[in-house]
Amino acid sequence: MTSPAEIADRRTRVRQLAQTGASSRQIADQLGVGKDTVLRDLRQQDAAPQSQRDRLARRVAQAEEAVRQACAAAQAVTDARPAYAFTDDETAERWRRTLRAAAAQLDAVVGAFADYYPCATD
Repeated sequence: MTSPAEIADRRTRVRQLAQTGASSRQIADQLGVGKDTVLRDLRQQDAAPQSQRDRLARRVAQAEEAVRQACAAAQAVTDARPAYAFTDDETAERWRRTLRAAAAQLDAVVGAFADYYPCATD
């Protein structure tokens, strides 16, 4: 997990590189992060300070959208039935590893509900 200090350092570096005229892709490659992270960091710098209520509402909206996207992605994978697709062994193994890693990440997220929302768990 990235610490607040690391995030602040990265945002400073993103701002510095952006001021030199570097593209988002160039910045992402140089810092070893995704282009979306760079764009998010640049937007964050432009955002005005928010109240705690606004920050919490924004976080809830982000979580809602992320859960919606994860469910849509899971449905798309289920519909595609990749285990039944005719492909080479290397691709099939890559898909299996990728899906297993994603499932493990989602399982950890689901497990966190027991810590924070015990009444919402089985």
